Amino acid sequence: MVGDDTGGRLGEEFFTPGSASFTEFLAAHRPELLPTRRPFPDGVRAADDRFPHGTTVLALAYRDGVLIAGDRRATMGNLIAQRDLEKVHPADDHAAVAFAGTVGLALDMVKLYQVELAHFEKIEGTPMTLNAKATRLAGLIRQNLGQAMQGLAVVPLLAGYDPAAPEGRRGRIFSFDVAGGRYEKSDFHAEGSGSPYARGALKKLFRPGMPRRDAALAALQALYDAADDDSATGGPDINRRIFPRVSVITEDGFERLSETETEALSHAMVEQRRSRPDGPGTTP
Repeated sequence: MVGDDTGGRLGEEFFTPGSASFTEFLAAHRPELLPTRRPFPDGVRAADDRFPHGTTVLALAYRDGVLIAGDRRATMGNLIAQRDLEKVHPADDHAAVAFAGTVGLALDMVKLYQVELAHFEKIEGTPMTLNAKATRLAGLIRQNLGQAMQGLAVVPLLAGYDPAAPEGRRGRIFSFDVAGGRYEKSDFHAEGSGSPYARGALKKLFRPGMPRRDAALAALQALYDAADDDSATGGPDINRRIFPRVSVITEDGFERLSETETEALSHAMVEQRRSRPDGPGTTP
């Protein structure tokens, strides 16, 4: 809790006018609670095989909004650290964030970002615009630059539904670099170690105005291709029943595809790959 515990009463800082940013509030009163503080002395770098890293995540626009998905594998060097990691999280009702990079820092950053958006909405009485959400996330990443330079980088991917955008372009995607640079992407994007292969697959499979099922299959195909060429990316694990996480964001809000639907789509895709190991060609 921020401030001293005085008989259960809130500290004076809670009643002092200031920014609507929860991150700035923490930085002013309890900076040690921020996940972006530097963990090592200057000049010390984290070993690549000591911390779990998440790998491939992607997003693509479709007819009703935007879809965001990720594989489930985390690695430490050449070891599989976790097979069922959750890399896709709702940020609020109409935005979601997925991450590649250092897992522990990424999960803390996602939680802080969720609180940041909720805190702003409670203070201001209205949600942030999608552009503002992207700017706030860029600021969190920029605060992590010191840790990124020590080998503990986090690279998120933000997707959201923007009701203020033109019809047919309301599903929007933002990527970031480790210095907090913000870039809006058209149609689709991927991040993580398997992202070059996932983007290559999406170049073949993406088409404007795709229905949800086709968009989900395209995402699964792209993650399959990434896993085929990148050992750090995990494809559908049929035996363990571990499948990529796929979520959509539409006018109605954030929705995660059910395990049953994702499993059925994954089985259909794997069966198709028996006859076409390299995947489908360009869609008409």
